[in-house]
Amino acid sequence: MHHSPTTAASLAGSYGRSASRRVARLGIAASLLALALAGCGSQATPADTDESTAADAADLGPALVREAFASPMTPEDNIDSVASWTSPDGQVLVLATAKATDRLVVYDGFTGEFVRHVGGPGSGAGEFDRPNGIAIADDLVFVVERDNRRVQVLQLPEMESVATFGDDVLQLPYGLWVNAHGGHYELYVTDAYMAGEDESGEDILPPLEELDRRVHRFSFTAGDGGPAATHLGAFGDTSPEGALRVVESLWGDPDNNRLLIAEEDETYANEFKVYDLEGSFTGQVLGAGVLEAQAEGIMLKSCRNGDGWWITTAQGKDLTTFHLFDRNSLEHVGAVTGLQVANTDGIWLHDEPNPRFPGGVLYAVHDDQGMVALGWREISNALGLRDCPR
Repeated sequence: MHHSPTTAASLAGSYGRSASRRVARLGIAASLLALALAGCGSQATPADTDESTAADAADLGPALVREAFASPMTPEDNIDSVASWTSPDGQVLVLATAKATDRLVVYDGFTGEFVRHVGGPGSGAGEFDRPNGIAIADDLVFVVERDNRRVQVLQLPEMESVATFGDDVLQLPYGLWVNAHGGHYELYVTDAYMAGEDESGEDILPPLEELDRRVHRFSFTAGDGGPAATHLGAFGDTSPEGALRVVESLWGDPDNNRLLIAEEDETYANEFKVYDLEGSFTGQVLGAGVLEAQAEGIMLKSCRNGDGWWITTAQGKDLTTFHLFDRNSLEHVGAVTGLQVANTDGIWLHDEPNPRFPGGVLYAVHDDQGMVALGWREISNALGLRDCPR
């Protein structure tokens, strides 16, 4: 998502992609990766590396992780976000929102090949108007539609619409996180409402005191009595430090009572605000001084022992950088880039082993045109991360 609020100076930059800059950055990344591997010694493995190794990797800069594959590129779709699902027979599907063509695009999660389209333009059941955020929990697909001002729920594998809600309270929704537990779902939906446009057509941010509805909470159930959704309220800090100026991506960690929300107003900062699940700003911020581009997609890699890592996205126009932070301490532990993945909006961690990706896989939107896959085992090895028991 790209906004240019007029409350601060606009950030200069080109949306074009420079091949020479990419080659230069890849050369640096490859050299840094070689140095990191040499420093670890020939006997080092992810199982016996320690915290100092991760700290060294963070200091060295982004490590290079080659994409396992890329999907077909369809620039007419304007792909924004992705989410994945494993069918009962073991097939992995990746669903992507196509903002410009008002539909979902489905890819094979093992190869990236195109599978099918879902939906089309409209406001009825199974239709979409600028779908943006997407999340999958159990066998339900939750899609945020910006211009229908709602959340639509689809049932897998048929992908039939079973519910819509939120159009009575949402103004300009973009992203969501779904906290699933025992057949009950709590949704957090970001709402990037503005105060109109100036004479040049640029968005105008509301004053701080009016930013108190940046995230909406909903309760959703799909029981035998039929689907039901309840609005639980909205929140947003109105202090200069905690305010959410431009919002889209967010993700939660119920075990640690944390909610990370991307601040996407680059004229203010490239960072992630840390809230608790009740909607209070904790005073903590991730990524300030580390992210070199707009804060975007967020995922959490959870380990059975309570460890893990936050995976965050800096949306570089020439090359995306994925920054990892320790789940508990929130310390920066390293960053990776791919050979080609750039201008990334949404990401999704498919944290289930399968024959194609034994350690799981990170799916990432590539340049608004499709998606790529980066194996988690390759990311972990590149950064020397400790073991993560499932």
